[in-house]
Amino acid sequence: MMKAFIHPASRLEGVIDAPSSKNYTLRYVLAAALAEGVSEVWYPARSDDSAALVECLTALGARIRMGGECLTIEGFGASPRNPNVLNPHNAGAVLRMLLGVGALLPEIRFETDHADSLGRRPNRELLEALTQFGATYEAGEDGRLPIVLRGGFLHGGRIRISGARSSQFLSSLLFLSPLIGEEVEIEVSDHLVSAPLIRTSLEVLRKAGIAVEADDNLRRFRVPEKQWYIPQRYEVNGDYPGSVALLSAAATNRSDVMIRRLLDDQQGERAAIDVLAKMGADVFRDGRSARVKGGRHLRGVQFDGDGATDAVLALVGAACFAAGCSEFYNVGNLRLKECDRIHDPIVELRKIGVICEEKPDTIEIQGSPLGYEGGIEVEAHNDHRMIMLLTIVGLRCHKGLTIRNAQHISKSYPRFFDDLRKLGAQIDELPD
Repeated sequence: MMKAFIHPASRLEGVIDAPSSKNYTLRYVLAAALAEGVSEVWYPARSDDSAALVECLTALGARIRMGGECLTIEGFGASPRNPNVLNPHNAGAVLRMLLGVGALLPEIRFETDHADSLGRRPNRELLEALTQFGATYEAGEDGRLPIVLRGGFLHGGRIRISGARSSQFLSSLLFLSPLIGEEVEIEVSDHLVSAPLIRTSLEVLRKAGIAVEADDNLRRFRVPEKQWYIPQRYEVNGDYPGSVALLSAAATNRSDVMIRRLLDDQQGERAAIDVLAKMGADVFRDGRSARVKGGRHLRGVQFDGDGATDAVLALVGAACFAAGCSEFYNVGNLRLKECDRIHDPIVELRKIGVICEEKPDTIEIQGSPLGYEGGIEVEAHNDHRMIMLLTIVGLRCHKGLTIRNAQHISKSYPRFFDDLRKLGAQIDELPD
């Protein structure tokens, strides 16, 4: 357990290499494990989520070795070993991706040691889709953990799935489909949230040698039969969600901050940097890096956050200091993350003095360019994105801000506080 005391910042300045993308890392590592042969994943994200995936894939029979900046992975192809029980800890994407892989086994149990976080997240739509392949399951209400999945004799055909609550369900089916041995057609029956993450999955599948036909709206997919994953060399790009948190902190303070290794890829959170520009920050991009010079007065914005889900809370942090009202809408799926990322941020921001409101799928912020008094403790709600949000706000609190349970930053960006210190922030890590 750890508290982080965020001192008020005077100036942030420097150059930082972006952390590696969590979403690309998870998909590259999974694709490598689903190939027969040896693959390399260069510059993987070092986080709790990637560690959980490596642990689970090792239990399923992959041989994984870390050497310097490279993961070497000897995959198990379409024949995973049965570990009987898998624990993805608090990694929702890992759970959903491996539910698809688990359907290849006669019987496997998924459980978690984070009952109050991952244990509350629903999986019903994915589990029901897997039954259309021939699997059966037992699970808690709405498909919650623990889950017993029975498969092993899957068939292809046409299946339907809802995309309204999580794109991870669809990604899981796309990674499983080439291993079934028969043609698969997938139809999304309703709205698809976080569509850029599906484009990321498709990009990785194609790099792994898998052909997938998809319509422009990402509602219909065809995965031809007789395909297999091919061992590859993958290189992970920089992570936009974590980088946007640093750039949002720069936008709200006197600063000159550059983040390198930010390429023009499929990450939807790229759009968040343009939002900072609309707020009034000086933003410069060249296709490989992003730079923000802070110090200007910011103004409120309206932003459809559906395609940039993991950057919304960082932008909320910047909006707390922008004149006027900011509205982040179409983000209802934020309620189904490590915490309720609509309700819980409102609770903590109100403690600080931020004027804010929640609607079913919207966060509204009335910003204060003068900052906030601070000098209080707030709760992280076991969520790394909450910690980033509260850190951004704490840097502009006149008496600083203490964040309880700040150790959860390691879920996606373990060096977040260290990188802020390199930029000039003062952050004390204390036992809780």
